Amino acid sequence: MIKPIPPFLFYLIGALLVPFLKGKIKKFYLLIIPALAYLDLLSMPHGTYWTIKFLDYELIFGHVDKLSMVFAYVFVIISFAALLYALQAEDDVQHFSALYYAGGALGVAFAGDLFTLYIFWELMAVASVFVIWAQRDREAIRAGFRYVLVHLFGGCALLAGIVIYAIQTGSIAFSGPLVHGGLGFWLILIGFILNAAVPPLHPWLPDAYPRASVTGAIFLTAYTTKSAVYTLLRAFPGVELLAYMGAIMTVYGVVWAIMENDIRRLLAYHIVSQVGYMVGGVGIGTALSMNGSAAHAFCHILYKALLFMGAGAVIYSTGMRKMSDLTGRDLYKKIPHSLIYYMVGAFSISAVPLFNGFISKTMIVAAAEESHMLPVFFLMSTASIGTWLCVGLKLPYYTWFGKPRTDVEEVKIKPLPLNMHLGMAFLSFLCFFMGVYPHVLYRVLPYPVHYHPYTPHHVVVELQLLLMTIVGVWVLIKRLEPHAVINLDTDWFYRKGAGLFVRFCYFLGAVRTVLQNLAIDLVDGFIIISRNPIYDIKSLFSEKETQLLPYDANVYRQPVGIGVMAALILFTLFCYIFYTVLAALIT
Repeated sequence: MIKPIPPFLFYLIGALLVPFLKGKIKKFYLLIIPALAYLDLLSMPHGTYWTIKFLDYELIFGHVDKLSMVFAYVFVIISFAALLYALQAEDDVQHFSALYYAGGALGVAFAGDLFTLYIFWELMAVASVFVIWAQRDREAIRAGFRYVLVHLFGGCALLAGIVIYAIQTGSIAFSGPLVHGGLGFWLILIGFILNAAVPPLHPWLPDAYPRASVTGAIFLTAYTTKSAVYTLLRAFPGVELLAYMGAIMTVYGVVWAIMENDIRRLLAYHIVSQVGYMVGGVGIGTALSMNGSAAHAFCHILYKALLFMGAGAVIYSTGMRKMSDLTGRDLYKKIPHSLIYYMVGAFSISAVPLFNGFISKTMIVAAAEESHMLPVFFLMSTASIGTWLCVGLKLPYYTWFGKPRTDVEEVKIKPLPLNMHLGMAFLSFLCFFMGVYPHVLYRVLPYPVHYHPYTPHHVVVELQLLLMTIVGVWVLIKRLEPHAVINLDTDWFYRKGAGLFVRFCYFLGAVRTVLQNLAIDLVDGFIIISRNPIYDIKSLFSEKETQLLPYDANVYRQPVGIGVMAALILFTLFCYIFYTVLAALIT
């Protein structure tokens, strides 16, 4: 039997040729890489492949089962859509980095041991920061440095956890739940939830993703957080703490998204919220919730990329990214296609029936209800309202519509290239198709599915939430008006903390300099004294200053008789004292 080719190799090897190709050949080549990887996935049976002996361990680069395949499918699909959307970008750094980023995510999905997982985990971190830096402006460079520092911390926690876990259990297998308890277990969990953007470890996401280029941001929305969800599903199912952390995430992301003015930063905060559903599903730990997490990760990758494409199309056409600048310019007349594509993504993320978010998000909410986790159920339901409010209503209203303004200069609209239209149309089709035919997705989920989203109860409840939200927004639309302000998040602590740490380092450096100078002066003093100690003793009692001469024994040498006389005097004194004491003791 011929072993299948590791799908990540198509990306890692294929990227090496990108800088040497030009024009239409390069564009065709970029699209053929994910196409070949997808064909490879279709012919890949379940099992374990591509093993290497390393010390006393076996590194497994191909652990293939239903859970790894569902993530591998969507990782390849989104790489095709993102590359199609980015074809007009003449940027080899971005293309190269994006291909390695996608290859790293596929490596994570098929890793059968913790060390192999770590290799691809760090490959993703390095490749993704170059995707951010490919924007090549000051804000992107600075955000990239903050991003890589946070992920280096997460990588260190993960590596330390892996080593400790391997010592404690003697196993590095990554084919099922990890043995609960122990420092290694918790450090690995910290490494995973940092990449999943669980608050308060999340600020790297809304900080870095909006700073990437219009096309580079599409890749960022897909891989890091969803790879983390995959690892949580694999290693930490049923850890109840995750259910509550995920539920808090759903509301936390929505609250900060509502306050945002930057359209891509608003969407970035919503990644936090949507990943919260997935993390919550992992923590609930039932077959329905686990299926819901995998399904929602699949759907979220598609519609979130579509939302970022729609927002990116606005930025590409107008050069503006804030709602306070875009509102009132009647963009719905000037770039209507971007609005249509965006709204498909908005209907999907808001779980509107017939769109793919409805068939996945409701699985997790229903699982929380079935498991009688009422706080989790309540928070997730509340977050659904907020999602529709800010992604489905506020952002499109203040971006494409808004009250007409006469106090702004007319903006010149830059037309979108055909490939950007095709990228958005491709994902729009998938969002709608999977919403109408959910079994296309359900049959690749890791557990048997006994869930029917289109029951009258589910449809009526969801429509009630959506309609009531529309009424609320219509009443309060002026209060939702965006303003050019800066919203503080928990990154304030490490940004300020970093400044304080640098100042503390400068203080320590100054103290070190003072102590070093004192030590130098002390050593110099000893050197001077050691040259002629007798001169220094004499100079203490002399009022005259004389030139210091090197020590000469002939100058200070005394007659021999003086020494003999001093010895006799001391010996006589000793004898006198000795006999006096002895006589006193005898009498």
